[in-house]
Amino acid sequence: MRVLVVQNYDNTGLGQVGAALAEAGAELDLRRPYLGDPLPQLANGHDAMVVLGGGQNALDDNDYPYFPALLELTRDFAGKDRSVLGICLGGQLVARAFGAENHIGGAVEFGWCGVSLTTEAKADPVLGALPEKFPIFQWHDDTFDLPEEAVRLAGNDAAQNQAFRIGRAVYGFQFHFEADRPLVRDWSASFASLIAERHPDWAGKLDDEMARNGPDADAAGLAIARAWVATI
Repeated sequence: MRVLVVQNYDNTGLGQVGAALAEAGAELDLRRPYLGDPLPQLANGHDAMVVLGGGQNALDDNDYPYFPALLELTRDFAGKDRSVLGICLGGQLVARAFGAENHIGGAVEFGWCGVSLTTEAKADPVLGALPEKFPIFQWHDDTFDLPEEAVRLAGNDAAQNQAFRIGRAVYGFQFHFEADRPLVRDWSASFASLIAERHPDWAGKLDDEMARNGPDADAAGLAIARAWVATI
């Protein structure tokens, strides 16, 4: 199992997705196109692709000129029935790849927030075993419409479209289910100044929030990660 991992920003990581891939014995091919790494032109050399998050928006082709090629690659993976996972920015890019509109701003969430599954999610192979409602880590300002062919799987008041599936195994997630407590603590340190500008109370409440929401969020995130890896 060879999995292409597209990292779009410094200090982002696979978190629980990485743990699930390691359990499955996956070989990872990490590319950082924002630093100049080339992307494959086709999906032929990989069994699946993970597209991670980032601080930029999904329409920022001027500063991230590889975005159009990444959209083409996403469509090639889907056309060859190979699993795709987009998280946060990655999910927004998956939505864009299939013709949906991205909305910049107006959907701000940060910290552990609740999401609710749709009726359709009950039969979904990745989300079907999860509770109807659960807390999960969020960090985004933007949102997106659903592609026409997508099945909506989760939402909340801040962002109606929190998770969707296209075809058999192309998934887009707005929420950071990969971010378990160690990764959130790492982000809280690595991006401390950025977080403090917009959420000045975060450092003081991190431990309490982590204790309250972390166990359930981590359990949900790892279940999602393992179920997606099982689609490969």
